[in-house]
Amino acid sequence: MSIKTFDAKSDASREEDSGSSLGYFKNHLREYGMLVALVAIVLFFAIYSALTGRPTFVSASNLTNLFLQNSYVIIMAIGMLMIIITGNIDLSVGSVVGFVGAFGAVLMVLYDLPVPLAVLICLCVGAAIGAVQGYFVAYLRIPSFIVTLAGMLVFRGLTFMALGSSSSISPIPPSLRALSTGTIPDFLPAFDLANSTTLILAAVVALAFLVFGIGKRGRKAGLGNVHEPSAFFFGRMAIVALAILYMGYLMSTNRGLPNVLILMALLIAIYAFVTTRTTIGRRVYAVGGNEKAAKLSGVKTERIVFLAFVNMGVLAAVAGLVFFARVGSATAKNGTGLELDVIAACFIGGASAYGGVGKVTGAVIGAFIMGALNMGMQSAMQLSIDYQQLVKGLVLLAAVSFDVYNRNKA
Repeated sequence: MSIKTFDAKSDASREEDSGSSLGYFKNHLREYGMLVALVAIVLFFAIYSALTGRPTFVSASNLTNLFLQNSYVIIMAIGMLMIIITGNIDLSVGSVVGFVGAFGAVLMVLYDLPVPLAVLICLCVGAAIGAVQGYFVAYLRIPSFIVTLAGMLVFRGLTFMALGSSSSISPIPPSLRALSTGTIPDFLPAFDLANSTTLILAAVVALAFLVFGIGKRGRKAGLGNVHEPSAFFFGRMAIVALAILYMGYLMSTNRGLPNVLILMALLIAIYAFVTTRTTIGRRVYAVGGNEKAAKLSGVKTERIVFLAFVNMGVLAAVAGLVFFARVGSATAKNGTGLELDVIAACFIGGASAYGGVGKVTGAVIGAFIMGALNMGMQSAMQLSIDYQQLVKGLVLLAAVSFDVYNRNKA
């Protein structure tokens, strides 16, 4: 009986695997649609800049700036995704970025604390902020919207208090500055490029991506659990690998691989692993999918929500230090409005407004979509800020509407 069941599953898998790539894409539009949208946005601005005679949009400097300008958004989007999956929201992250940056500036500039010690203290402050807000939400059952809205006002006020009579605090230590604006040195000079190490690393990452993806498909095939058509799979793998190589080539001809990109890649890898391969990751989704059922199954839902806010506080502190290092000074306006970009990145990347749905890679793609829109509207189209806000608002509304449509359709 078990052998027949296995054969039936294998036949069904082979039948689905032999289906059209277009049909598979339609059935998984939520998963791949935003990636296609990102490519379409980049192509649109590239064609527009070419037709209007403006500087090339897809260039080494623009690509580097895209990573540098959106690094703190991506870092916070990873934490915000955990919050949204549990069915909550955090409106205070922009103010926390400003407060931690100002607090870190006071420690490093005014009190001359060593950078590693100051960074550690700032991370602890971020964790404490997340713990306080998480306690109100998880254990006192106060809606997260209210708690974090209050936090947005409180930490913006604390930023003013930390700065005192100074309108800004600068300069920042060179070692911290290098985190946000520096690039990796060229350890292996070759190919007559500005930074050949970057190109070599890109080739290694592309090769690892192919080996890991093909190996994973092979293991699924051994279990008769292959659903993705072969043509779609190998096409997707080839496109992503070529994109990695091309981006590596562009950056290698410029300044090289930004240091902050290494930090982002590590965080993305860690949180992608946690959300897909660990028990606590499955419990986060369970809480967002159906909190009552999760609690009846033995999941300590309050603790999961609490830890999600603590995690958000730590990542907001990291983003605050990166933001402070990038702008070069701590001011009361640092981080203003960042919460909107972070939340939009998660929803555009496929997170559900109802909780229980979302991927780390989706949030990262959503952040890059927002970054590409900002850069394209500023540099390629030279639109004023009012039109930029209008377009971003419409994109966010379209993404959430798409999520609601899929939910109702299901």
